[in-house]
Amino acid sequence: MRHFIVAFVLVLISTIAFSQPFGGNRGGGPQMNGRFYGKIVDSITEKPIDAASVQLVQNKYDSVSKKRKDVVINGMLTAANGDFSLENVPLMGQYKLVITAIGFKGYQKTVALIDMKAIQSMRANAGNQDMSSLLGNLDKDLGNIKLLIDEKLLGNVTVNSSRPLVQLAIDRKIYNVEKDISVAGGTAVDVMKNVPSVSVDIDGNVTLRNNTPQIYVDGRPTTLTLDQIPADQIQSVEIITNPSAKFDASGGTAGILNIVLKKNRRAGYSGNVRAGVDKRGKLNVGGDINIKQGKINFFANANFGQRKSISNGTTYRSTFYKAPFTNLVQNDNNINTGYFAFGRAGIDFLVDNRNTITVSGLAVKGRFKPSTLSDIYVDTVFSGGGNSTSYTNRLSNTTGEFRNLGTTLSYLHNFPKNGHQLSADVNYNKSHNNNSNVINNDIYNIAGGPKTSAYNQQQTGGGNNGQLTIQTDYSNPISQNSKIEAGVRMSQRDVDSRSDFGVINPNGTVTILPPLSSNYSYTDRVFAGYGTFTNKIKENFGYQIGLRLESSDYKGTVHTSVKDPSGFADTASSYHNNYPVSLFPSIFLSQKLKHDQELQLNYSRRINRPNFFQLFPFTDYSDSLNLSRGNPNLKPEFTNSFELSYQKNFPKSNSLLVSVYYKHTTDLITRYQSQEKNPVTDSLVFVNTYINANSSFVGGLEIISKNKITKWWDITTNLNLYTSKINTDDPAITTVGQLHSWFGKINNSFKLPSNFTLQLSGDYNSKTVLSPGGSASSGGGMGGGRGGFGPNVSGSAQGYSKPTYGVDAALKYDFLKNKTASLTLSVSDIFRTRVSDVYTESFSFTQEAIRTRDPQFFRLNFAYRFGKFDVSLFKRKNQKADQESMQNGMQGAQ
Repeated sequence: MRHFIVAFVLVLISTIAFSQPFGGNRGGGPQMNGRFYGKIVDSITEKPIDAASVQLVQNKYDSVSKKRKDVVINGMLTAANGDFSLENVPLMGQYKLVITAIGFKGYQKTVALIDMKAIQSMRANAGNQDMSSLLGNLDKDLGNIKLLIDEKLLGNVTVNSSRPLVQLAIDRKIYNVEKDISVAGGTAVDVMKNVPSVSVDIDGNVTLRNNTPQIYVDGRPTTLTLDQIPADQIQSVEIITNPSAKFDASGGTAGILNIVLKKNRRAGYSGNVRAGVDKRGKLNVGGDINIKQGKINFFANANFGQRKSISNGTTYRSTFYKAPFTNLVQNDNNINTGYFAFGRAGIDFLVDNRNTITVSGLAVKGRFKPSTLSDIYVDTVFSGGGNSTSYTNRLSNTTGEFRNLGTTLSYLHNFPKNGHQLSADVNYNKSHNNNSNVINNDIYNIAGGPKTSAYNQQQTGGGNNGQLTIQTDYSNPISQNSKIEAGVRMSQRDVDSRSDFGVINPNGTVTILPPLSSNYSYTDRVFAGYGTFTNKIKENFGYQIGLRLESSDYKGTVHTSVKDPSGFADTASSYHNNYPVSLFPSIFLSQKLKHDQELQLNYSRRINRPNFFQLFPFTDYSDSLNLSRGNPNLKPEFTNSFELSYQKNFPKSNSLLVSVYYKHTTDLITRYQSQEKNPVTDSLVFVNTYINANSSFVGGLEIISKNKITKWWDITTNLNLYTSKINTDDPAITTVGQLHSWFGKINNSFKLPSNFTLQLSGDYNSKTVLSPGGSASSGGGMGGGRGGFGPNVSGSAQGYSKPTYGVDAALKYDFLKNKTASLTLSVSDIFRTRVSDVYTESFSFTQEAIRTRDPQFFRLNFAYRFGKFDVSLFKRKNQKADQESMQNGMQGAQ
């Protein structure tokens, strides 16, 4: 009887195993399935591991590709007690159990419910085989599976991280700010000085390959300026020189600089406190805290910093527009004092293993008081012969305040398949500023002589800037080698501003001059959608194709004063423009070569919409020599960008990245000059405005090299050579022909004995021609109180910046157990060589402006880290912040 039962079971098992396809039921009859179950625990504490990924993989034959490949047939995340149960597993066959968890080493094991060896054993021992034991295998307990801690992933509470200063990828570079010891106590402007491909002038204006980039914070546009973001709050900066269709098409010939703010994700609690002082006795203090327990992750950051910046400059200007001609020499001394405060907090709520909601808020506030003392010497030459001189002592005192509030609501859903995600978020930022400027001019015939007259002015103003972004993104890895992504986005910016310009009378009252004052508001909106498809062929070749659709519109209202017989009458005028839907394709091709080499070719189409000041039709009469006005009929620029990159990874962490790029722009926005009557003085003057020229191109070669010279010396080198040219058929548009320029950076890091680290960096910018289009975006702003001084530059002028270079250094000492405390001494512009020397000229004047700002500037900072975390509390990586870093480029078509 027993032999009959054994034979019956064997026949039944064999029939089911060989008559049905894997995972299916060809005949519609019953199918015998089993399950694997067990528990995942920490190998040291033996505590259960929550949300570990458990997958069951089988190697199958693919009838399409005619090859065998691994296929996931079942999977889940462990429960809070570490349990897992993989149900409905086909009885026959061998499987691979794959387990991963954040903070632990991966685990793989071959498992089976019943395999052929068991069947053969039953046949050989049919008289003695226990049938209940065989059938019990249909419900198989794998026991407690212990995972080993992966120390490389644990972070810096008790384990030292080895993340390099610069990570190179073909589609982007990642600059890890925590490894840059020279920026402690500084701002994002200080960070950008060391970022590859980026150049920063002494006023904090940032360019990426000689063009103004789009500035993002955590993957979204921001109303913050770079000098309003503390360097201690930045985790990394991503440099994306040729963004794909997934990113904003705005920016024209420039790319994207994405600032990723710090957000700790360790289970338990951790944080740091820091304090510092600079050479002028100004203090900075700050701290971070992160608490993660159960389904809640709370994070908060705060910084307070005092500032005192000193700048000196001399301007030489000769004006020969019409007689009498003048020669001007102006010496300026600017002292800017103030403070800024930065606060950020948020909560991640893990609804379950697949859904996370994040709410965060940000607040920034500051007050700055720049004061500029100017000595102005003017020599006037008359057409009939003879000359006269004058001396003006000018004192300009400004008080400026700003405030920025922002909030983000994010949702992320993880589908069961790894990488299959849906996210949505709403971001809103609102900034407000007020400023008041009083300018006192005491005029003399000669310096030291009696005062002949006085002219005092007052300018007050303020405004609001609101930005709303709504976005949703979807990603689905439809196979092991291919992925689709799609998303939609809407952004709206609302701006209103007022400025009243007047003369201070001898009795202290102020007479407002309407033609010199302004009051405007505008709204612009951008609607976008995108889709990309990524695929990998034969392990070595990958491609991504994408298409983005964008349309935009703007409308504005301007209140101006028009001169009539009775004086000035207030008028209000509106203007608007609608840009139709435009298509922005992108193509990325990647080929892996032998010996750790990779080649990539990419193409994208982008747009540069004119900014408000280029569109604003109000005429600025504040400088009688330099009137300016926007053109509301400007069209956007369109740029086609091509980039070919080669990367080679050498042994011992050495690497080389070489990129050749070419960008062609149509409808280039260019400065233009026309002659009109000044309504204040009734004299003929030239008004600088903007028009669309024909086209331009920019091309260049960039080389980035990372070298580990010894175990204690790392060096990163960046060299960028580029050329540009503007093409136009209008002889009234001044062009400067084809231009050539270059800049280089070098950053050395030395690990010294006794827990000391030395960082030594330098940069050199060759002679650089000024931008022809006047893109107004910059990284500075009132937040840093940078503010220019000296005569303005004509909008139709052409010119160049003379070469400049500088050297910075920082020394860091780590102490206490596990190096939890550190002291950092940093100095910028050691040899006082960073000098801004800008020469400009037009048919009516020549000018040279020479300035310096804060040479040999020292900062001393102290930092202390603390924390305690339990690896068993780690959750699945389903936090929105993981998406914000925008780490989803080609990377071999994930």
